Amino acid sequence: MAILEVKQLTKIFGQDPKRALAMLNQGASKAEILKETKMTVGVNKAEFAIEKGEIFVIMGLSGSGKSTLLRMLNRLIEPTAGQILFNGTDVVKMTPAQLRQYRRKNVGMVFQKFALFRHRTVLENVEYGLEVQGMEKKKRQELARKALQLVGLEGWEHKRPDELSGGMQQRVGLARGLANDPDILLMDEAFSALDPLIRKDMQHELLELQSKMKKTIVFITHDLDEALRIGDRIALMKDGVIVQIGTPEEILTKPADPYVQRFVEDVDMSKVLTAAHIMYKAETIAPERGPRVALQLMRDSEVSTLYVVDKEKRLLGLVTADAASRALKENLSLEEVMERNVPRVKPDAYLNEFFELMAETRLPVAVVDDELKLRGVIIKGAVLSALAGNTIPEAGGA
Repeated sequence: MAILEVKQLTKIFGQDPKRALAMLNQGASKAEILKETKMTVGVNKAEFAIEKGEIFVIMGLSGSGKSTLLRMLNRLIEPTAGQILFNGTDVVKMTPAQLRQYRRKNVGMVFQKFALFRHRTVLENVEYGLEVQGMEKKKRQELARKALQLVGLEGWEHKRPDELSGGMQQRVGLARGLANDPDILLMDEAFSALDPLIRKDMQHELLELQSKMKKTIVFITHDLDEALRIGDRIALMKDGVIVQIGTPEEILTKPADPYVQRFVEDVDMSKVLTAAHIMYKAETIAPERGPRVALQLMRDSEVSTLYVVDKEKRLLGLVTADAASRALKENLSLEEVMERNVPRVKPDAYLNEFFELMAETRLPVAVVDDELKLRGVIIKGAVLSALAGNTIPEAGGA
């Protein structure tokens, strides 16, 4: 079950939104409604579901409706129509008391402009939301310190915001959003005000943090590279309408219409696609199997290389057809002839990070996880094909 489900969510700005809503339901466009009624359709019947632990990115150009959509999720902007279901409960129908509880316990928010109190210390800024809730000082400071530790600001508790860099100030904002351990974190262009290098660092740190926290995050951005880098799924908006929802690779390789196609056509694929996107299934063999079996497997699979793995699928080395033939002639084991120095990368390594490795090695590159378990293999042709925008191969683990 989705933690958050949005159904036909609509926002119309103006004096008589019911009139504009009726026109919208009859098929009138945003431009037609604006011309006839002077009212603006901010969000037009948005529909999506977000799974627990997912980073869901909403992106689009300025005026596309993305920030309006985000702010309806905690009713900072009141919807004109539609439903927002949090664990099955409609946020739109919540009473003022229920809404306060929802905002305090279930959703946190991180803003673009940091929104820090200059007269408060870092610790006091982070604990502010808990203070408003009436939490006693010792408890709220304990939670605030834990949040600061999460974002790497331990030891900065007593500094003032103006003593911190832009990136550090944004970490304070993120810590404040995390302090009450919300179910959902809403991030409204949180990194847009940062310098490009700091912004990239914050993206990386958010992903590192997410690997530990497994939070549900709704992230707003106008930057496609940022969306592709951090999003599990992306909703692309235009004129208040969600025109496509998909994984980063679906957005890149299967654009829904010409608008999405134009949006993604200049993306540097080497900074978006990872080893996991382009790896093929690796043909493997256990070390105790002999060279005769290895050669037969190579013939059957039409490959010239086998990866040697143990019972837990951990990579031990690789054996080529030439090496297996030599082992057969000289009565040697596979372990005696296998290549142990196998070029390898992690599944989340971006293509541009291992170009040099691919150029220098004569062997396919193994894709291994943190436990050295073989996930797949990369050949040079797959890299060139992906960069040319051709179909990404079906990835497979060994």
